[in-house]
Amino acid sequence: MAEASAPAPGAFDRDTAVLLEHGSESESTFAAEVSPDWRAGRGPHGGYLAAMLLRALIETVADPLRAPRSLTIHYPRAPEPGPVSIHTRVEREGRSLSTLSARMEQDGRLIALVLSAFSVAWDGPELSELKMPNVPGPDPTREAGTLEKLGAPPFTRHLVMQSRIGGRPFAASEQPMEIGGWLGLAEPRPIDPLSLAFFSDALFPPPFVRLSRDQPVVAPTIDLTIHFRTTMPRSADPDPDELCLARFRTRLAHEGFFDESGVIWAQDGTVLAQSRQLAILLPVR
Repeated sequence: MAEASAPAPGAFDRDTAVLLEHGSESESTFAAEVSPDWRAGRGPHGGYLAAMLLRALIETVADPLRAPRSLTIHYPRAPEPGPVSIHTRVEREGRSLSTLSARMEQDGRLIALVLSAFSVAWDGPELSELKMPNVPGPDPTREAGTLEKLGAPPFTRHLVMQSRIGGRPFAASEQPMEIGGWLGLAEPRPIDPLSLAFFSDALFPPPFVRLSRDQPVVAPTIDLTIHFRTTMPRSADPDPDELCLARFRTRLAHEGFFDESGVIWAQDGTVLAQSRQLAILLPVR
């Protein structure tokens, strides 16, 4: 009897795929392709690129017991759709913790610069003050692309977003600079570090709720840090339809720059990831 073929990868896995070109114990080079389908503003979506970079780092570590714990990316230049190369380096590998660096290049130009940490789980006290917001649970339907219908960038066609926190962008509201809701990928897929990297930059920037439609801006990311707080998968049979709850806040916009801090929870209240980024409110001319 012939074996059943593996299902074809969805858009997210296909468009974040990396191919090892050559590697050694400490350094590797991967080829990848930036898809035009994940565009946001002036270039590809930062979370999409973060997932691609993280995939290359996971393959470099090649140890399922060492889960991603920290990922920091600086974005000096937005790539064009097309081929890119990702160079990874194991800076140090200890008995429990691996520290890596990476750089993404296109036509010899630096696109992204990365530092990351991978580690086994450690024993320690369990303490948390990150309580999940008390909001209505996710809707049973997983309609994707709702944000694109409202004029959001093309990458949002790949996103299930059920708003629960904050207002609409460019509503000139006096509400706090805070947004959030239930998130998932359009094609059902278990939540993992790759999708969390994407979700960490998936929603419109919180300052947008304070701006009006006669103040059009884009918000390119300068740097993004993601802390992965739970080893995944969390069960032997994860639910591909599960949505996670994300909340993002901004406290200060000054001299064109703003900060954004985020938390992502599983439906049972477990903290999956925290993020922080610095970005620019860049007027559209």
